[in-house]
Amino acid sequence: MVRNREIQLFLLSLVTISMATTILSYFLFSGWVPLYVFVTTILIAGCSLVFTRWRYREIEKLSGYLRRITSGDYSLDVRDNHEGELSILKSDIYKVTLKLSEHSALLQQDKRKLTNAISDISHQLKTPLTSMMVMADLLGDAKLDDTKRAEFTNNIRIQLERIEWLVSSLLKLSKIDAGTVSFKKDTIYVSELIERVVHPVAVPMDIKQQSLHILGGKEVTFIGDFNWTAEALINILKNCVEHTQEGGDISISFSDNTLFTEIIIEDNGKGIAKEDLPYIFKRFYKGKNASEDSVGIGLAMAHSIVNSQHGDIEVKSKIGEGTKFIIKFYKQVI
Repeated sequence: MVRNREIQLFLLSLVTISMATTILSYFLFSGWVPLYVFVTTILIAGCSLVFTRWRYREIEKLSGYLRRITSGDYSLDVRDNHEGELSILKSDIYKVTLKLSEHSALLQQDKRKLTNAISDISHQLKTPLTSMMVMADLLGDAKLDDTKRAEFTNNIRIQLERIEWLVSSLLKLSKIDAGTVSFKKDTIYVSELIERVVHPVAVPMDIKQQSLHILGGKEVTFIGDFNWTAEALINILKNCVEHTQEGGDISISFSDNTLFTEIIIEDNGKGIAKEDLPYIFKRFYKGKNASEDSVGIGLAMAHSIVNSQHGDIEVKSKIGEGTKFIIKFYKQVI
């Protein structure tokens, strides 16, 4: 502590003041007064040094805390309930420590998510790429007949379309996860939204001879993003079409009240196993009744889109009785 220049100047000032007051009292007063003044100044100087030393020790402790925080040790509690500048500084350091700890935890969580996502994407792309490589090698055979050549070419095209859809879906999910999607807040008429949603699945439903029933008033509305909400509902409706047998029924109903607008998409298909229900909105999750071509990303995207618009999705299902998706868009978020 004595090596510090400010302490040296402080000591020099104390000694100068002590000597000056002692000499001055010797000439102005007699008896014990000069001795009393000298002892008093020495005691004051000693108390000042003790207090200064204590403050330096506290500052040294805070420096140690900061060094440990810098090295990644966030398990420090330097809170101090006493008044004073050092206590305020300790409290501020504690707050910064908490923020750094939370930020570090979020970074680690993002790293795990990224690692898992890369692993899942690699797994999903591996199968179609391997299939395409095999068929490409077979196409190189000059003796291959035209029928097989056309079949392999068509299969490669199908696999490329699947990869394109997968990459496009993952990019959309990544934008939502990163919070870079700016969802509009327009007044959406649900009847118009359902018309948009039904169009892409009309052909698959016609092929499977499925019946579609729509029930709801034209005045039903909610605040949201038309295109993104349509994307979510299309994925849910596609899931219903895929898991409903030929000649099955699919219904879409919608209504609203003072709290929320509700859209229900229901089918009488295979249903979802009870143990699969908690995980169907998890990315890349495939239940027991999932088809071989299922990637497990459509429902995850629908869930992310609805949640990002302060909505909620609930699913009810029983094996052999069908599945019901209940989507709610709340009119006021508290």
